[in-house]
Formats: sequence, structure tokens, C-alpha cells
Amino acid sequence: MNGQKGEGRIETIIGKGTNIEGTVSIEGATRIDGNVTGKLVSNDVITVGSTGIVKAEIRAKAIIVGGRVEGNLIASEKVELQAKSELIGDITSRSLLVEHGAVFHGSSKMKEAGTGTPSQTASPSAPKPEPPRPIPPR
Repeated sequence: MNGQKGEGRIETIIGKGTNIEGTVSIEGATRIDGNVTGKLVSNDVITVGSTGIVKAEIRAKAIIVGGRVEGNLIASEKVELQAKSELIGDITSRSLLVEHGAVFHGSSKMKEAGTGTPSQTASPSAPKPEPPRPIPPR
């Protein structure tokens, strides 16, 4: 590796038994096995390990949850909820993977590729609007 960030290397580890409160801004990939309360912001991947407990909003390129998170997740690329994870909060992401056994209490908004806005596609069960009616001539 040539030392550049974002190459799959974990740059920061918040170990088991560590407690952090406040807003944390992180460069590079991060793994959380301890407790974090507040807000997490990263330009890379944030992984909450199986012993990790996070009570915070998380904003990152990708978010992988293996432990417990209470807070909203905003990922520019993907969110992954692993089999033994628990999330209480909303997700905004381009891609979402929920493994069998994961617990998810919240809602999900999928972003369209290349945009920062949630997709406006109607769900199959949503009623379709009626077409405009022509105005009769007088």
C-alpha cells in the first residue's frame, strides 16, 4: 500500500471500554468497539463492531453496523446491517443491505445514483394520480 486513505485499511480504532462524547470528525476508515455518544462524521467507512454501542448520528461514505446504534445513518454510498446488529433510527443511503437476524426500527430513504436527494419513485402500492381531465369547449 502506498499510504493513501480509503484503501480498506482501518485508520482509527475506538476500542472496547472506551467512552467518547461529542462530535467526532474522522479521516479514513474507522472501527468502533467502544461507546460513542454525539455525532460521527467520516470521509470513509465507519464500522460499528459487535461490542460497539453508538448513540449518535453517523455520516460517512459507508456504514457497517455489527453492534447497536441509536441514531440516524447518512451514507453517500452504502449501509450494511449485519446479522446480530440493532439499529434504532432512519437510514439515508444509495444502497442498503440488511442481513437475516438484524433488527431495524426506522425508515429508509434511497438516494438516486449521482445525486444527494432521495429518490422520488412511487411504491407499487401507492395510488397513482389521475390524469388531468380535458376542459370541455364552451
